[in-house]
Amino acid sequence: MKQESTQEFSKLRAFFWPVYSHELKKLLPMFLIFFCISFNYTVLRDTKDTLVVSGSGAETIPFLKFWGVVPAAFLFMMIYARMSNTLSKENLFYATITPFIIFFGIFAYILYPNRELLHPTTSADYMQSILPLGMAGLVSCYRDWTFSLFYICAELWGSAVLSLLFWGFANDIMRVTEAKRFYALLALGANVALMVSGPTVYYFSQVSKGLPPGVDPWQVSLNWLMGSVVILGGVIIATYWWMQRNVLTDPRFYDPNELKKSKKNKPKMTMMESFAFLAKSKYILCIATIVIAYGISINLIEVTWKGELKKQFPSPNDYNSFMGIFSTCTGIITVMMVFIGGAIIRKKGWTFAAMATPTVLVLTGAIFFTFVIFRDSLGGFVAMFGTTPLFMAVIIGMIQNIMSKSTKYTLFDPTKEMAYIPLDQESKVKGKAAIDVVGARLGKSGGSLIQQGLLVFCGTLAAITPYVAIILFATIGAWMVTVTALGKRFNTLTATPSTPAAAEPKEAQEATAT
Repeated sequence: MKQESTQEFSKLRAFFWPVYSHELKKLLPMFLIFFCISFNYTVLRDTKDTLVVSGSGAETIPFLKFWGVVPAAFLFMMIYARMSNTLSKENLFYATITPFIIFFGIFAYILYPNRELLHPTTSADYMQSILPLGMAGLVSCYRDWTFSLFYICAELWGSAVLSLLFWGFANDIMRVTEAKRFYALLALGANVALMVSGPTVYYFSQVSKGLPPGVDPWQVSLNWLMGSVVILGGVIIATYWWMQRNVLTDPRFYDPNELKKSKKNKPKMTMMESFAFLAKSKYILCIATIVIAYGISINLIEVTWKGELKKQFPSPNDYNSFMGIFSTCTGIITVMMVFIGGAIIRKKGWTFAAMATPTVLVLTGAIFFTFVIFRDSLGGFVAMFGTTPLFMAVIIGMIQNIMSKSTKYTLFDPTKEMAYIPLDQESKVKGKAAIDVVGARLGKSGGSLIQQGLLVFCGTLAAITPYVAIILFATIGAWMVTVTALGKRFNTLTATPSTPAAAEPKEAQEATAT
């Protein structure tokens, strides 16, 4: 009996903690690096929004994302590719992450304190006088160029440091057996970092209260926040350096000859080649459609929400404090959803799980836009709850963003990846490559382009809100229709796994043949 209990305990321990004691030497440093990168990601994300929204206005974001972040991402990849041809992997890591850390320190202690001297106010005022009101967001990108530069660098931190450096490093040094056991724990660490960084943002945004007159409270908060980013950036570099000399020299954890495998390289496809491939396969086109729809939807509603958030919290410190609470709640809900999401997929099936994210968006989005568009008519009703329509819209928008992000991580992403499984290897590889090129770019820039166009014609963020709502619901409607169609095709492909070729739809076969 005792032996059976011991065996059951061992199985339970292996399920929740599938790590051998000697492997902690490799896992814990990786966990620390991932924690620090994710912590900085949250701090930078909240701070960049506070700087831009509180300083320039939420209408600046669509212009900044399209005309700033997208070109900067292309420029970064060109520089990174050039450096990768001349530097070792270790030096490439240092050369990539160090400029980010230095810039964030320089911004807090040099650029922001001298912003009035550095910002071209006179020429920006002239540009605004000759341009339409709807171009105010673009002018603000130029007027507050230091804020814009911070926003761009903070956006690049996620793709350059988190996706490229960390996961590139992890995939280089992890065996397949280790990856299966370690990656889930690392993903959990990212959400733990979110729960820690949220209260940190809140605390440092509140610590400035009670300062003597004449002291800029946001400057004090910014110094603490960016100081934390710089310190943890140093921890990342130091831990990576230690692993190079103490972990990767141990054959138990890393053997270059063992890890060199004949992998099929992901094909590099141009935009036109990607469109051509998607046009040949309705199945893969459906996957691309839901990816694009998510990117457009979340961008449309986030900018509107942040505009309302600025009205409720005009002070940068108050705005950032609220964002700290938002990040903490997102981390907690996402951790809870990690355990629920898998059960939903197993018990309810692919279509039900894939439909969860657009359903959450359409329900919460409808309530949010109702409070934004009809705020004057809802004053008496909302007063019964002891609050205002503006604050109610802010809270509903926060709930919407939290739920959409948590369902995205736990249901949208897994079902999207599952959709590739029934396809043959060539369709999987080419399909993912095409969707990465088309879906990622159109999803991120599509919402910004729509809002830019509306702002040019309508002038202000408040004026375009009804049109944004209509476009949002139309996009989500197309998303839901696509999920239904894709679900039918997915169920057909997975119904007879022993003969996938026979069950494969005609369009998938055509994609394979090409």
